[in-house]
Amino acid sequence: MSLRLSSTFRERLAEASRPLVGMWACSGSPLIAEVDAGSGLDWLLIDMEHSANSLESVLVQLQVVAAYPIAPVVRVPWGDTVAIKQVLDLGAQNLLVPMVSSADEARAAVAATRYPPVGVRGVGSALARSARWNRVDGYLGDGATHVSLTVQVETAAAVEHAAEIAAVEGIDAVFVGPSDLAASMGHLGQQSHPDVVDAVHRTFAAVKAAGKPVGVNAFDPAVADAYIAQGADFVAVGADVAMLARSSEALAARFIPDSARAARASY
Repeated sequence: MSLRLSSTFRERLAEASRPLVGMWACSGSPLIAEVDAGSGLDWLLIDMEHSANSLESVLVQLQVVAAYPIAPVVRVPWGDTVAIKQVLDLGAQNLLVPMVSSADEARAAVAATRYPPVGVRGVGSALARSARWNRVDGYLGDGATHVSLTVQVETAAAVEHAAEIAAVEGIDAVFVGPSDLAASMGHLGQQSHPDVVDAVHRTFAAVKAAGKPVGVNAFDPAVADAYIAQGADFVAVGADVAMLARSSEALAARFIPDSARAARASY
């Protein structure tokens, strides 16, 4: 019996006639991930960098999300070869690697997703969900076609090297993280600082000049709209935990006297 895998995020970006809109899944809950998956959004980031998600919770979320047309993207904690191998073997087809600041780091991320001799990914498809336990014909030879790799530009150094990073063969897209970028530029917590916004725009231009799609994180709708107008190919516009926090605060402010507080940033 031969099985087919879903299309990758790379393929969805190539086929899209508009920017793809997504959100983060940070709670670690498969139930919430399934609620998110049925939202009508284009992609869902299952985050292992800034959340309690483990290999086990990522596996269950990939399984429940698979029933929906949304594209799941897993962000690994960092560009570690072993972490990438394990997440790929869980069946993640779309990876986001954070804190990539140079072409060398981008090449290392690519190598971690490729089998030898072109890469260093460990061979375990017969044991893993990635190839559906050897039910996907030719997976070892075609493994790279089933994996989409996006790297995250989120430091001042990465902005300066964005063109080189995007040009690395095997990098399918670049995602800009304004929060860490702001911190690296001396503007902690000021994602909309003019210098940070300018750096995001420069990254957009560099990545697009290299012929690759570029995305950005923007939980403020007005900021997201502005980045879409600037040419973002995909955007993350919210997170499950942030939405729950702000909505529960709004309920308290509405129904409990003297509970109104200053508005909090969503990210």
